[in-house]
Amino acid sequence: MANEKKPNNFKISPWLIYVVVIIGFIALNYFGGSGFQDTTKISSAKFNEYLNKGQIEKVIIYNKTEGEAYLTKEALKDKANAKVAKDMMGGVNKGPHYSFDIGNDESFQNKIEKAAQEGKIKDYDFKAKSNWGELLMGILPFVIIIGLWILIMRRMSGGAGGGGGQIFNIGKSRAKLFDEKTEVKTTFKDVAGLEGAKEEIQEIVEFLKTPEKYTILGGKIPKGALLVGPPGTGKTLLAKAVAGEAKVPFFSLSGSDFVEMFVGVGASRVRDLFKQAKDKAPSIIFIDEIDAVGRARGKNNMSGGNDERENTLNQLLTEMDGFGTNTHVIVIAATNRADVLDKALMRAGRFDRQIYVDLPDIRERKEIFEVHLAPLKKVENLDTEFLAKQTPGFSGADIANVCNEAALIAARNNKTAVDKQDFLDAVDRIVGGLEKKNKIVTTEEKHAIAVHEAGHATVSWMLEHAAPLIKVTIVPRGQSLGAAWYLPEERLIVRTEQMLDEMCATMGGRAAEKVVFGKISTGALSDLEKVTRQARAMVTIYGLNDELGNITYYDSTGQSEYSFSKPYSEETALVIDKEISKLIENEYQRAIKILEDNKEKLEQLAAILIEKEVIFKDDLEAIFGARPFNLPPEETELV
Repeated sequence: MANEKKPNNFKISPWLIYVVVIIGFIALNYFGGSGFQDTTKISSAKFNEYLNKGQIEKVIIYNKTEGEAYLTKEALKDKANAKVAKDMMGGVNKGPHYSFDIGNDESFQNKIEKAAQEGKIKDYDFKAKSNWGELLMGILPFVIIIGLWILIMRRMSGGAGGGGGQIFNIGKSRAKLFDEKTEVKTTFKDVAGLEGAKEEIQEIVEFLKTPEKYTILGGKIPKGALLVGPPGTGKTLLAKAVAGEAKVPFFSLSGSDFVEMFVGVGASRVRDLFKQAKDKAPSIIFIDEIDAVGRARGKNNMSGGNDERENTLNQLLTEMDGFGTNTHVIVIAATNRADVLDKALMRAGRFDRQIYVDLPDIRERKEIFEVHLAPLKKVENLDTEFLAKQTPGFSGADIANVCNEAALIAARNNKTAVDKQDFLDAVDRIVGGLEKKNKIVTTEEKHAIAVHEAGHATVSWMLEHAAPLIKVTIVPRGQSLGAAWYLPEERLIVRTEQMLDEMCATMGGRAAEKVVFGKISTGALSDLEKVTRQARAMVTIYGLNDELGNITYYDSTGQSEYSFSKPYSEETALVIDKEISKLIENEYQRAIKILEDNKEKLEQLAAILIEKEVIFKDDLEAIFGARPFNLPPEETELV
């Protein structure tokens, strides 16, 4: 609007104030109330000489100990007084011109009165004088020290902004308040997928809007809801939607906002936060990353810093469910480390609901794509279901990143709209890293990389439970010299044969090097890491090993990370190591046998890979024929 006033962004720096005050003190001391005049100190004998000559026009006596003399105009013209004739600015010095000390005040007074009677002096006066300059200069060091102390404490307590900006407000809560004055545009419509989580959170919002719907039946509002899930699944986004939908005061802060180097500050901030929330009840408090203060007490208490965190947690526990707790304040928290949280925090009455926000399935990924594709300029009839299939295991944040990367890739290629290929390139960029086409690779190394990647592709093609291949490349990406893309089946449970087939396909690269060259290289490091981790999980976590039987050493509480002892004996550790090695070696030999049976096709595939640098599913079908495992029964018989 035309009549709107522009905000005044002018701010005065505290440093500027300090500099002005110091300069003022120095000026007062330097000039001592004498303005810009130049006053020269003379002896009492010299003053008597000027007095007897009749060159003194006026005398002012201060405290009967010090005097100031003003010369006549004729005396200022004398060369002997040339130094005091002009002031510091070059103008006429109006006086006082000389200052002097008085010995005997009574005799001096008689002398002045006699000179006045004889007409040697026109005027004289006695005044009291306080030395403000010296007094202020005595105070100045203390003022500077206090000013610097206040400045340092402000910096340490979080700067000039926010609730903790001043040293006296360090115990105040740093929560951001969203109410009717602060519009939050995010709603549940902006949160794709997460149907179960949205349903439970929406119920809390509805209770705040229409509590009588529930209280008439005797129901009580849940005191807290804990959002748990992997990073990027939309926990914070869900909280933003609550802020936009609830239409009640919403306090948002991070768990680390309670943490401070001063003792007792965390607990003080918790008290202040809940006091503000109770004053504005009904209200919602959202604490993101609550594991910063909610870790289990008494664990790894090696330093005094943990005491302060535990005091903060104790205060939080009391505020959430203690004597005098206000039931109209709801606490929503989010974390991806629920295993380390204190049991007292997780109990009913504090966090009544624990809502698991899982990675989205294929249907939810399609909805998330549609939300993030809305602002993009894309081609018509873009298949979002295809994009959802190409991104298994991606979180909502990953999908948002894919859409953004696709738009950047399209702009880099000077396209007018984002198409399907841009999204595939974006997925490759995120999963595999940036292509490094300028990386120098010798012909021998390129052949070895091609054989390695062709080995992965061949073994995975020949195994029923291995993930189907999408494409293979020998163009270096990120830290890898080659890469293979698979489309894993989204399973809720995994069987032993499925895990073994995946391990065998992973060992296919090293096995191909052994079959073709008769020797192995260091290129299989990531493969070895993956199969070792998978084999260890089979033996020690999932109980899928016949030698050890139905036993697991997995601790879901997370307390084992603080323990210095293993949950099994040394003899069992030897058995575990032996079984892990046996599992990996069996799958390695199995991969070697598959590749020896298909050695000609393996070398043919490697040759095509060297020529094209990238091969797809169609190239494998041309060499090996259709994969029989995913076909209907009648087509499988034909194959």
